[in-house]
Amino acid sequence: MSDAASRAERRVALVRDDVSGRLALAQEFYTHSSEPLRRYGHAELSFLRWSAARGVLAPRTGDRPGSAWWRSVNEGLLRDKVEAGLLCAGAPGQASAKSVEYWVDCVRDPSPAAWYRAHNASIVSGYLRHEDLAVPESQVERFMMNVALLRVLFTHAMLVRPRLALGWLGPLGPRLVDPRYRTVKWFLDLGRSFPAVYPVTLPTVDTILDEHAVARMLDYGVIAPRLSALYAFSAAALEEPRLVAFLDAGVPAYVWTAAERPLWYVGNTGAHLRFIARVTGAHLSWPPSPAGRRRSSRHGST
Repeated sequence: MSDAASRAERRVALVRDDVSGRLALAQEFYTHSSEPLRRYGHAELSFLRWSAARGVLAPRTGDRPGSAWWRSVNEGLLRDKVEAGLLCAGAPGQASAKSVEYWVDCVRDPSPAAWYRAHNASIVSGYLRHEDLAVPESQVERFMMNVALLRVLFTHAMLVRPRLALGWLGPLGPRLVDPRYRTVKWFLDLGRSFPAVYPVTLPTVDTILDEHAVARMLDYGVIAPRLSALYAFSAAALEEPRLVAFLDAGVPAYVWTAAERPLWYVGNTGAHLRFIARVTGAHLSWPPSPAGRRRSSRHGST
């Protein structure tokens, strides 16, 4: 392990059980970087604050233990950024992973495309590395993991492959998801979609049906019809072919069994979702399941 990688590992270990320390370390990467890069942290830091508030980053001991999976994925992102910052500051060594190489490129020549490539490479690396930690999580938590992934892959595509993401509305994409602007949080904010406390106690179906109407339109009307093309694009852009295995029969399948596949049809009800798909140049083909015709406790039927 290089000097930079070792130092990054030690730096992250210091905040492993300190949630506020994690937040500070994530913020430090942007505030201590060059002026152009300082504006790139909006979405990442917003998601991190939401994660901290939910309790998933809390220590594994205590009255409300955190999530080993969410903690580990977050640590990987922090470690990659710290190592890249050290390398750019002159610390000896070579990048320990491709994701670190991408962060080095981003620090040296910041751009929205460079930021998404680095950030998503770190996230996907964490998903791949920590599948074993995801297995013990509840079904609803694993559902949320998949939604978090498809959202961040989609925003990357909105920036660099806007027609893939939005069809003829593609020209709107790059400005909406530019990480330098706060509008990107509209697409990555899971606080509008899922319960704010870990662990989630609602059944998975109820959690899906309680998703905010606008968030559901995004997930099921815009993103769902494009998942195969979206994951193929991301696998190529991140040079990570294993990513496509996170889909099964066109639906998200990260630590997800074939028997659980019908749950992805639950929110896919309502002619408005098919209309949204057509307007953005896609075809919504998922059939609604009987469970999908249940009424939501908060938003009613769709």
